[in-house]
Amino acid sequence: MKYRFTFAASILGLMASLSASPEELTLPGGKHLSKKARLGQKLFFDTNLSTPPGQACSSCHDPATAFSDPNKSQPTSNGALKTLKGNRNAPTAAYAAYTPPFHYDPILRLFVGGQFLDGRAPTLKEQAKGPFLNPLEMANPDKQTVVNKVREAEYAWMFDEVFGPGSLDNTRKAYDRIAAAIAAFERSPVFARFDSKYDYYLKGKVKLTPQEMRGLVIFESEEKGNCAACHPSRPSADGTPPLFTDHTYDNLGVPKNPNNPFYALPPTLNPDGPAFVDLGLGKRVGKFWEDGKLKVPTLRNIALTAPYMHNGYFSTLRSVVDFYNTRDVRPTCWNELVPEADAQRLGCWPAPEVKQNVNGDELGNLRLSDREVDDLVAFLKTLTDGYRPE
Repeated sequence: MKYRFTFAASILGLMASLSASPEELTLPGGKHLSKKARLGQKLFFDTNLSTPPGQACSSCHDPATAFSDPNKSQPTSNGALKTLKGNRNAPTAAYAAYTPPFHYDPILRLFVGGQFLDGRAPTLKEQAKGPFLNPLEMANPDKQTVVNKVREAEYAWMFDEVFGPGSLDNTRKAYDRIAAAIAAFERSPVFARFDSKYDYYLKGKVKLTPQEMRGLVIFESEEKGNCAACHPSRPSADGTPPLFTDHTYDNLGVPKNPNNPFYALPPTLNPDGPAFVDLGLGKRVGKFWEDGKLKVPTLRNIALTAPYMHNGYFSTLRSVVDFYNTRDVRPTCWNELVPEADAQRLGCWPAPEVKQNVNGDELGNLRLSDREVDDLVAFLKTLTDGYRPE
C-alpha cells in the first residue's frame, strides 16, 4: 500500500473572451490576463507554428474539451503531418500549472510531479518547448524555424513589450521566451477555473443529488472506491481547492490498445512496430521497477476528456470505472490485443501492457455493484468546470 498526500454556456463565453483583442480580453470575474499571458495565448492558438502550418497547441488542447484533444474518435492525436500520430493520448493541459517540478520524494519513496505523462519535462515552461520539435506533433526541424515563424507573426511586437527590445534576435533566448509566454498563459485562471458543481458544493452553495452524494462516499471510502488515495478530493492545507491528483505515478495494468495508430508508423519513428511497449516513467528514469508507471491525472473535467488512459484504450468513463472494479476479477482475454468493446462483450480483460509493477493494492477488485459504479460516474461528472448554480 502506498501512502499519499492528497461546459456549455460558460465555455462559449470563455471562447469569446479568448478570441477578443488583447485590449478586450478578460477572464471570468472581469480579471485581465497579464501581457505575458496574452502573448502566450497568441502563441497557443497560432496554427502557423507547425511544419507544415495547420497545427497549434490548441489543436490537441482545445478549451471546448477542457484543453484535451477534441477528436474523440481516435486514441491518440494527429500531428501536423496527417499521416503521423503520436503514441499517447494527449492529456488535458487544464490545471497543469499546479503540478510540482519533477523530483523524487525520499519520504514517499516515489517520483512526483513533472509534465507529460512520464514527467520528462520538469516544468511547464520546459514542456512547452517539446511539441514544436516533435516529428509526430508540430514537426518543426529546429528551433530556428519556430523562431522565424514567430518573428513574422502579427503579434511579434508583443515580445519587445514583454521581454524588452530585441527579444527575438537571439534564437536560443527567443525560443526560451516563446515557451515562457505559453507557460504564463497556462498558469492563468483560463486553465484553472475551479468552478465545477463540486467546487460549489464545497463552498456550501449547492447540494449534490442523492446519486452524486453516494458516488462521493464511494470515491472517498477506503472500503469502497478508495479513489481519493490517488485523487485527493478535499482542499489542501493552504486552502487550494482539490486538484484530484497527487502528482505521483502508477501502473494501472492498462492493456495495449490494438487501435493505437503508432504501431503502424515506419521503423524510423517506431522501430518496435506492433511490439512497442510504453515503459512510461521507467524509461524516463532508467529504473525497471518504475516500468509501466504513468502520471496520475487530474480528474477535473474527466467527463470531457475521453478517450482515457495513456493509450486511449477506454472510450467511456464508465468503462474506466468498470476496469478499476473488475480488472482482477474477470478472466484474462486469450489475446493481449483485444479492443475494449470486444473485451466488454466477452467479459474479460487483456493482460497489462507492462505486467510488472501493477498496482494491486488500490484497484482491481473494488467489489462495487452496478449501481455503485453508476453512482461513482455520476459524482465524477460533478467535476466539470463551467457549472452555474440556478
